[in-house]
Amino acid sequence: MTTLGTPLSPSSTRVMLLGSGELGKEVLIALQRLGVETIAVDRYENAPGQQVAHHARTITMSDPAALKALIEAEKPMLVVPEIEAIATPMLQQLEDAGVVRVIPTARAARLTMDREGIRRLAAETLGLPTSPYKFCDSFAELQAAIDGGIGYPCVVKPVMSSSGKGQSKIDGPADVQKAWDYAMAGGRVSHGRVIVEGFIDFDYEITLLTVRSMGADGKVQTSFCEPIGHLQVSGDYVESWQPHPMAPAALQKAQQIAQAVTGDLGGQGLFGVELFVKGNEVWFSEVSPRPHDTGMVTMATQWQNEFELHARAILGLPVDTSLKSAGASAVIYGGVDAHGIVFDGVADAMRVPGADVRLFGKPESFLKRRMGVALVHADDVDTARSRAREAAACVKPREDSPAS
Repeated sequence: MTTLGTPLSPSSTRVMLLGSGELGKEVLIALQRLGVETIAVDRYENAPGQQVAHHARTITMSDPAALKALIEAEKPMLVVPEIEAIATPMLQQLEDAGVVRVIPTARAARLTMDREGIRRLAAETLGLPTSPYKFCDSFAELQAAIDGGIGYPCVVKPVMSSSGKGQSKIDGPADVQKAWDYAMAGGRVSHGRVIVEGFIDFDYEITLLTVRSMGADGKVQTSFCEPIGHLQVSGDYVESWQPHPMAPAALQKAQQIAQAVTGDLGGQGLFGVELFVKGNEVWFSEVSPRPHDTGMVTMATQWQNEFELHARAILGLPVDTSLKSAGASAVIYGGVDAHGIVFDGVADAMRVPGADVRLFGKPESFLKRRMGVALVHADDVDTARSRAREAAACVKPREDSPAS
């Protein structure tokens, strides 16, 4: 039986999040509702999660010495990686030494921090269906891989990036240099390595949120949320909706693939498994051992959203993945490059039937930075998608000024 302590007391249950953006913020809120003492870590001050946690710490999380010193000083019960750019070998050392438990495991954090580790696990170790791929360390290797069998069209991604940064589709020879340069600019850690994937002519892609939680018998059990469909532009999610309709045979294959990869990674928590689907055929794309950006829609659609599911699972508590309503999400971009912005039109957005808005509280805005999300519940997905786009379009970020 799980025992939970009281925050800021000798019996507190302390959880540290490494990465405190909009997804981490919601995990922290879910943990706080369960009386967990939270430590929000990020690379810059006043990150969204730091604004709601008990403690805020700012370090370079890819620096092994700094990460080790912080964990040893704070003594959390659990360390929860929420981004990729972390010194995962150090997490592995600390877990092996019994200093801390990493969610879902230090091995999972290490394998999934870059696309190479998880792709080789899925395709070469587990034998799961994936697109054809090659890893390349230079522009010349990229061109050779394309010419040697990957072909056009294809997709190029940095081995380490988040939210689609640095990802692009190559339609022909004229696009290769531009794609390489974009990948180099978009990677979280600049070490000049990319994955090039043959393009799968899929009907749609989904995120299958997969939860490994503790059952009443004391054994880990796997459960699935309803499939989430999503629209991406330049590799970045702009809309998502749930449930996405799937043929029973395709859904069964998707769940089998998700169970295979998350079962190998082990541990407890929520995983975002991305899959391509064409008819009844399903291909593995990627997995994140944490809540997924497309899963923000679950704040409108599920009795327990993905953040609550993650919090419960990592603490050993029961989970409920059932759907409450059809719904959709649409991203609100910054639209301007500025420090400190204000948002007009929020009330108009909330007047859209079934709509709600989440503003993330990021201290700095960029033209294409995700600053918020519109969420809508409705009787059907098509209505929800239309209303989510309408609500998101109502919100107008602008640079703050003394007159505002």
